[in-house]
Amino acid sequence: MLKTSGFSTFHYYKDWLDYQYEIGLRHHRTKKNETDNVDSVPNINYKYLSAFIYPITSTIKPFLGKKGHNQEEVNKMYNAWFKAVVLTVTLWSYPYVMENDF
Repeated sequence: MLKTSGFSTFHYYKDWLDYQYEIGLRHHRTKKNETDNVDSVPNINYKYLSAFIYPITSTIKPFLGKKGHNQEEVNKMYNAWFKAVVLTVTLWSYPYVMENDF
């Protein structure tokens, strides 16, 4: 279970959330190609972020089962991975949402 109280824990989560926000900005036209001095497309459209969820989650389940874990363990790992990917895409989507609508 994650510890959710205490200054140091909050600071860690705040830093992590700030970094996720920064990654979202780096995919959005707001900061795309500025931070890393990369010559790439000017924006990653939101539709690609949300569409990213299925291939990244559906392809991992067979991989998780290759180390001999039982099906219950594989399902738990898969569900954790799915939740992590959905949370990540949600956080990266912040710059795409109109102010006060997130």
